[in-house]
Amino acid sequence: MAVPKRKTSKARRDKRRANWKLAVPGLVKCPNCSALIKAHHVCPECGMYDGKEVVAKKEA
Repeated sequence: MAVPKRKTSKARRDKRRANWKLAVPGLVKCPNCSALIKAHHVCPECGMYDGKEVVAKKEA
């Protein structure tokens, strides 16, 4: 069975783990209401997608 000859140092271990970071989602402006939304998703503010109303907005 293979066993490491030397202990892996904290610096070497942490360098290997340094590239596990979260990516920022691509946000675009809604052409209807100018709210920031995810690309290719229905706008949660106005309910529009591709110039058509997909979800009816609740009136409060």
